[in-house]
Amino acid sequence: MLTKNLGDLWTWLENTGLSQTIGSSTWLFPALETTHVLAITTVVGTIMMVDLRLLDLSSKIRSVTVLADELVPWTWIAFVIAAITGFGMFMSRATAYAVIWAFQLKFCLIALAGLNMMIFHFFIYSKAAQWDRTLPPPMPARVAGGLSLLLWVSVVFMGRLAGFLML
Repeated sequence: MLTKNLGDLWTWLENTGLSQTIGSSTWLFPALETTHVLAITTVVGTIMMVDLRLLDLSSKIRSVTVLADELVPWTWIAFVIAAITGFGMFMSRATAYAVIWAFQLKFCLIALAGLNMMIFHFFIYSKAAQWDRTLPPPMPARVAGGLSLLLWVSVVFMGRLAGFLML
């Protein structure tokens, strides 16, 4: 029942005026895709900078909190842009995208990355004053950074794979 209802939702979404405009335009979908790629690059790049610091592989002279304070606002701005542009691309062929396993896995990985971020924020980063300049950072911080790096690289991989599977 849920699958049928979602299928109906994807069909409706694909048939909206905005979706039809995106799908039939010669420039709008490529513009959304380009903006999406740039935004995802910013998301993953800024996250990677913090993760590499947590893994004690870069930015060793900067504290984790200073680095995070500088980069996290850019991460969130880019994430919102990526979500909006990604949704625009999705809606143009929602019924086709929704059934691709790599596309579905991409969103599972994003959810896991979000869960990892929440656990890190509430249980590890909240105590950063105790370890902020420690080299190497404590093991829980390194595990969170490594897991984050793995998840976000996998998100990018699945996103590209989904695009190739659409052909």
